[in-house]
Amino acid sequence: MNRKLFRPTLTEVKEQYPPRGTHEPLGPGPRKKPAPPDQTHAENFYYVKQMQAHTPVAVVLTDGEVLRGIVEWYDQDCIKLTRFGSPNLLVYKHSIKYLYKDGDEAAHGGNGNGNGNGSHES
Repeated sequence: MNRKLFRPTLTEVKEQYPPRGTHEPLGPGPRKKPAPPDQTHAENFYYVKQMQAHTPVAVVLTDGEVLRGIVEWYDQDCIKLTRFGSPNLLVYKHSIKYLYKDGDEAAHGGNGNGNGNGSHES
């Protein structure tokens, strides 16, 4: 039995597929990437995780003041910071520059030498 392979010629293939870059839009308008979601819930996830673990945090305010404590609860506009040996505070989120886990030296400009105590000895 003699079998012959069928291969289309290059010309036939070019006629079958349009050249690249000239694709027709599939819908009524140009296709765009979908818009990112308005809410990622990352902030909520972070606060809940810190609250459940009772993680000590340092809150740096926009004026540079640092508050330390545990996030007890939060809402859309503020967080309640339970402090050690000081009155608890209700801190408006718009006055927070950033916050980090207390003890993370690298988060607030530590020297990064890995000894964790913030000293500049080598």
